Amino acid sequence: MPHTEKWPITPAMPRKRYDWQLPPEIESRLSDESYGPQRALFESDHLLLVLHRPPNEDDLRREHILFLLTPEQKLYCNGKQDGIPRLNKLIADYRARWEELENRYKLDSGPAELFDLIEAVTPLKRSSANMAVAMQRARELSKDYRYFIGTRDAAMDIARAFEILLADLRAALDFRIAQKAELQYARSEEIAAAQHKLNVLAAFTFPVMAFATLLGMNLRHGFEKQSPYIFWSVLAIGVLIGVFVRGWILKKPKS
Repeated sequence: MPHTEKWPITPAMPRKRYDWQLPPEIESRLSDESYGPQRALFESDHLLLVLHRPPNEDDLRREHILFLLTPEQKLYCNGKQDGIPRLNKLIADYRARWEELENRYKLDSGPAELFDLIEAVTPLKRSSANMAVAMQRARELSKDYRYFIGTRDAAMDIARAFEILLADLRAALDFRIAQKAELQYARSEEIAAAQHKLNVLAAFTFPVMAFATLLGMNLRHGFEKQSPYIFWSVLAIGVLIGVFVRGWILKKPKS
């Protein structure tokens, strides 16, 4: 039976009701369970701006925050007439999260810490980018409502900041991994070089040690009473054989 990977499904957030009257045309574009993704809806001279609060890396739900711009250019937030300070605070919350993660990145972080930061930045980067798109659409639909110009620009700056931070984190993680791999390769090269030196030394001394072992056996071979020149001759022969074996080991194979 083939294995099928199951992706986590974000639970639907129950749609809250607020103390305002939405035009039927906007109501018809909303589901009964959720306000849906970040977007701007314009019907009957009313603009409904659906945004999300800054998410945490372990949050499956997205907390909505809604802004309603009336034909009188009054901005409401979740049923209350405090839309401007609430939207300013929302943007400030995104900026504060970016500053927090940027400061964590400036610390000397290892691969594990960088991976955790990437997991934290990824949903914020996605949410801030969607917020910037929704703010741009709200600016286009609201026409003469100039307050959305500044908030649109601020949202785009934040989205760009998260995008750059995520790119820097991924580049830093790739560099740490490559640096570690290079260090491991250098160590393996050092071990191989040391092993090669031992092999060369063994090849050079093996013939002498073999002769010494044979002549050192407790057998009567007739060399006990011979001139010391026999000893030096055997040693010289062993050294010559060792040089030959060493050269054979160091000889590079023909390509």
